[in-house]
Amino acid sequence: MNSSWDHLKILSDSTRLRLLALLLKEELSVAELQEILGMAQSRISSQLALLRQAGFVSDRREGKKAFYSLRSTLDPKQITLLRAACDSVTELPESGEDRDSLDRVLQKRRRVSEQYFNLIAGKLGKNYCPGRSWEAIGHLALRLVPPITVADLGAGEGLISQLIAHRAERVWCIDNSERMVEVGTELAKKNGLANLTYKLGDIENVPLPDKSVDLAILSQALHHANHPQNAVNEAFRILKPGGQVLILDLNEHHYEKAHEQFGDLWLGFKEGALHGFLKKAGFTKAEVQIVSREAVEPHFETLLASGVKGGR
Repeated sequence: MNSSWDHLKILSDSTRLRLLALLLKEELSVAELQEILGMAQSRISSQLALLRQAGFVSDRREGKKAFYSLRSTLDPKQITLLRAACDSVTELPESGEDRDSLDRVLQKRRRVSEQYFNLIAGKLGKNYCPGRSWEAIGHLALRLVPPITVADLGAGEGLISQLIAHRAERVWCIDNSERMVEVGTELAKKNGLANLTYKLGDIENVPLPDKSVDLAILSQALHHANHPQNAVNEAFRILKPGGQVLILDLNEHHYEKAHEQFGDLWLGFKEGALHGFLKKAGFTKAEVQIVSREAVEPHFETLLASGVKGGR
């Protein structure tokens, strides 16, 4: 289905337009769309299937969850058509309710992750956390060349940064959990690390200037990001030319309980996905490799990805 007439027929339904208006703003799961629209899953799934067949949306699976977003290959004319069509339903009472419900759903996403990390703040070195192995961390630490300025994005308590700060010139720890920032700051003070600073912030909107650090680290943080590509883009932005990004994250897995148990938004990433994030952000010399595999079920594997920011 790709003719203009077929597209117009698809866009003549108010439910499909409401779905598209939401997906113009955010990738959403079927369950989240069901919560926002207050409709049965079968009705939403059937409308999404029509939109997918028409080439307007694409889907991906994250374990048992199906997520939908606008198709990335839509051309500018199709985007303009979609926006014009979606504007036609803005006057409907449901439109305002949809926007409010979308905000609530996205806030709920953030709370799941924040609640988990607030709960384990001060205990992170004692509690089990997928992928947080000394073997994997050792691979990352060995690549450090002091004295440099480091940004640990999604740092938590700053387990890595507490070690790096003994050799680096300056270390910034960025985390969106207030309690994590408090605990990390206390640890830095206790250990006499005056060059280690914790800041409250999001890895998708890092509170650091452009071209201000030599090394950016994302250690088991990317699978908590709503938009992983945005986080990698931010790492690129804050790096000086010639700077390096290092990413430790889980290889793609199917342990569904990770969503609730660890506040994970993504069930790891394929090696190709991490490589794609790096290339799209502008990094050169992109490399991805498996550096550890846990002996106990579900046998989480950890990937180490790296890239260099070109230029002078």
